[in-house]
Amino acid sequence: MKNRIEEIRNSRGIRQEELAGLMGVSRQTISSLENGRYNPSILLAHKIAAYFGMTIEEVFIFGEE
Repeated sequence: MKNRIEEIRNSRGIRQEELAGLMGVSRQTISSLENGRYNPSILLAHKIAAYFGMTIEEVFIFGEE
């Protein structure tokens, strides 16, 4: 699954460490999400999307892999 976390985060001037702290995860988790090495739980995906004021579908790109 692909996502737009890094793009959105950078456009808003938020560091990985800041987002990680707000989401209750490690900076490494955010890095892994951004690099496509980790798929989030539905709860984490919802928290991230809600924090950005977006829907899950606007942040995460679901498709055939």
